[in-house]
Amino acid sequence: MKKGLKTLLAITLAAGMMTTGLTPGTTGQAAAASAKTFGYSNPSAGRTYVPVRVLSDFAGAKVRWNASTKRIDLTTSDKKIILHAGAKVAYINGSTVKLDAAPFVDRNVTYVPLGLAAQQLGLQLKWDGSTSSMHVTHGEKEMDLPIIKRGSLTSKPVRYKQQVFYVGGKALRANVITVQLMHPRVSLDAAFAHHKAGAVQELRSIAAQNGAYAAINATYFDAYTSASYKAPYGYLVSKGLMRFVNGGTNRTVFAYDDNQMARLIPGLKFGAAYEAGQVEGAVQAGPLLLKNGQLAINAVKEGFRDPHVIRGRATRSAIGITANHELILLTVRKATLTQLAGIMKQAGAYQAMNLDGGASSGLYINGKYVTKPGRKVSNALLVKVQ
Repeated sequence: MKKGLKTLLAITLAAGMMTTGLTPGTTGQAAAASAKTFGYSNPSAGRTYVPVRVLSDFAGAKVRWNASTKRIDLTTSDKKIILHAGAKVAYINGSTVKLDAAPFVDRNVTYVPLGLAAQQLGLQLKWDGSTSSMHVTHGEKEMDLPIIKRGSLTSKPVRYKQQVFYVGGKALRANVITVQLMHPRVSLDAAFAHHKAGAVQELRSIAAQNGAYAAINATYFDAYTSASYKAPYGYLVSKGLMRFVNGGTNRTVFAYDDNQMARLIPGLKFGAAYEAGQVEGAVQAGPLLLKNGQLAINAVKEGFRDPHVIRGRATRSAIGITANHELILLTVRKATLTQLAGIMKQAGAYQAMNLDGGASSGLYINGKYVTKPGRKVSNALLVKVQ
């Protein structure tokens, strides 16, 4: 997500409270948690829908919503567009235009067909299959809009299960947490032990101190030094602030923006992504496991030399992103990188990467371990639920 969109989202949320029936007086935490902006797809009909408020603000249009008549008025310098939720017809400068899909209201947000929005508001669109997002530009403004399947958001934003995966003739039992990133109650964070680099702490304590519902160990660190400072090996960003820099390698970085849209970034390209405003939080580990749904392991190219990481069979932690903007946190015992990649693909990941493993591997949810680490860890990726 580009710089400036965070301000746009704040404006959008505030305006939405006035025009679409959101309740004023919401607490700051809940309001922040609700500030997700995404589009819907209907794969069976081949349609994509976008939030009218975001696109209207983005394109410099004024919008008015009448809840009793379900009427939407969009006004620009040269156009007046009238729409009705549930109706496949629009009125543009007084002329009737048939629509191939009707606008609708979902979770107090009004959505309109993407084609109409782009054509009438002069938006340029480019689909990014790697992140399942639409890159939208209008003049000098640009944004990445995540697209999810309509009806896929459920009342339970975080789910846990234990599952047996069959990879290369082997049966491997894994612990799997699935997180709906676009759910209004979900947010991510990255945290150091005791809130400082170089410290170590129990994974569950890091989660509890930061109010997390779920957590997984994240970046590598110097676990075997006798010194009190145990250096982390990689970037860590929290709440938009660069908390630790250990650049110079191409190890993969898991990053998410202020809209909770996640992506995997090569280490040598991470600095540019951070400067472009695409990073609200990040942890660096690697190697990459899956790219666009295909196995993509090249540990040596990413700078790994330890044979235990490259070829060993060990307890592993991994993180994956689905094509529907869900996050997969997974741990498994006695697996190679190749087996881990196969497991992540079967679990539904479209992009995936390895995290620190061995005795560091740990997974926590709702107050308890499902995979208990064999040692204290340096840092963690956290899932919070408001």
